[in-house]
Amino acid sequence: MKHTTIYGYLLLFLTALSLTACSSYIDDDLSDCPPDIPDEKDFELTYELRLVTNITTELTTQLNTTTDAQVADALRNHLQNIFTDYARDVDLSFYNTEAPQERLVHEQKVMDASERSYTIHLPIREYQHLAVANINGNNVVGLNGSDHCPTAQLLTTTIGETIDSHTTGLFTARQPMTVLEGVNQTFHVRLYMANCASALVIDPRGHTVKDVKVYTTGFATAFNINDSTYTFAETAPLVRASSVDTNVGDLCFCSVNFPSKEEAQMKTVIETDEPFDTDESSTTFWQFKVYVTLEDGTVTETVLSIRQPLRAGQLKILKGWIGDDGDVHTHDQTVGVSVTLNWNDGGHHDIDL
Repeated sequence: MKHTTIYGYLLLFLTALSLTACSSYIDDDLSDCPPDIPDEKDFELTYELRLVTNITTELTTQLNTTTDAQVADALRNHLQNIFTDYARDVDLSFYNTEAPQERLVHEQKVMDASERSYTIHLPIREYQHLAVANINGNNVVGLNGSDHCPTAQLLTTTIGETIDSHTTGLFTARQPMTVLEGVNQTFHVRLYMANCASALVIDPRGHTVKDVKVYTTGFATAFNINDSTYTFAETAPLVRASSVDTNVGDLCFCSVNFPSKEEAQMKTVIETDEPFDTDESSTTFWQFKVYVTLEDGTVTETVLSIRQPLRAGQLKILKGWIGDDGDVHTHDQTVGVSVTLNWNDGGHHDIDL
């Protein structure tokens, strides 16, 4: 009995010593302790595409004759995957709010709607959230630098003097979020358009030519998602304008790309009260470059300089006609016109005609 009592006291002493050491270990030295795992919770995110565009107004205003109606229908059909409030895919990134703002969670979802809700499972903390819609299937633009929030951008992936038009309407969003403990939360994220389009409609006026090719230039090559700003190359690439089959005599060419420069700091267009109305400037913001190959094989270059910016979500239609020498003219007095006859004799061979 005596030995049992001594053994019991010894056991109590060792237990107390162990607890004291553990307390000291927890309070004073956490270097070898496993890291705390933050609590996680589910919350709901609703994504909505907000299409702010002038496409209907521009088609109605610029293409208002009986012949124009067929051109308008063809152009509207050509742009149906660009000016759309329908998202096929959405790429979601959740970033640390502290430098270097690395990505903590990455989700890719099928949306197939103009609005859809998802239940996301995230640790409780603050985030900067970036979202991109319709990036899949766009062979010209890719998501770049998205491992960190400040460097995430939509970037033109084709490097060269001449690039193709975008093939999808691109939408983005940015939103700070705080996931709270013990609170049922729903976040509504609105995505706005980041690219735009222009079209040149040409009346041949009875002239027979071998070929017509149209390019546009003066546009950004990247969109910085978190800042909602655009990046411009030192020399803007030429964008190939696609030929649109109108089933009438008029020729139609359409280019889809990032916006042009403008005099104020550029942002994505989110306002709905006349966001595309701008005054004429003395600055040329972007251009159409038209190359008409005549029957004798010579090429006439016409440069149409536009002194109003082209903004995200905007469609700009310019109408013109072909002259006797293959030159292209327009009734729009705000557009500058420069013509070079026998252009291919001048040593300019950087464009594939």
